[in-house]
Amino acid sequence: MKEVTEMAVKLMAASARTAPKAGGKDFLEIVVITQEEDLKKIATSMKEYAPRSTNEAFWNRDASNIENSQALLLIGLSKPVTAGYDCGACGYPTCAGFAKNRQMTDKEMGYTGPHCVMRMMDIGVALSSAAKTASLLNVDCRVQQRVGAAARALGLIQAEVVMGIPVSITGKSIYFDRQAPAKH
Repeated sequence: MKEVTEMAVKLMAASARTAPKAGGKDFLEIVVITQEEDLKKIATSMKEYAPRSTNEAFWNRDASNIENSQALLLIGLSKPVTAGYDCGACGYPTCAGFAKNRQMTDKEMGYTGPHCVMRMMDIGVALSSAAKTASLLNVDCRVQQRVGAAARALGLIQAEVVMGIPVSITGKSIYFDRQAPAKH
């Protein structure tokens, strides 16, 4: 099944790449991870961070998912600029005002921000397109935030905002009926 999983995650990456984007501008960074060592590195990083987080049990639960996955698709925003729509969703009346006045921050196990809402929707559409491809292939997956943050912290992807989609092919989905481990 390893070869099938790798092909599925690559097809998911293609779906993410071709997903519609605001203004037709592509600021996505897409990384496919299939090496067991890399998956273990990410899971270990998540477990090490868990006690310092505000949701320790959920970091550990998601780390367990990564340990038991055969592949991982990372989708992130890389050097995004505003879409130029002046929609106001960012809290500024114009994109120029947002770009000039925003105060960028970078969370230890998280992301930079704030970002243009249209670019955030771009990543959402790409994630949805990739998950739809997995569904069409009958491959189990789950969109996860914490795995993206850990992969970013490890330098496995350079994007500023990252989400991950771990992939598994087993007799029962490892992403269904997930239990958050109790705190120790």
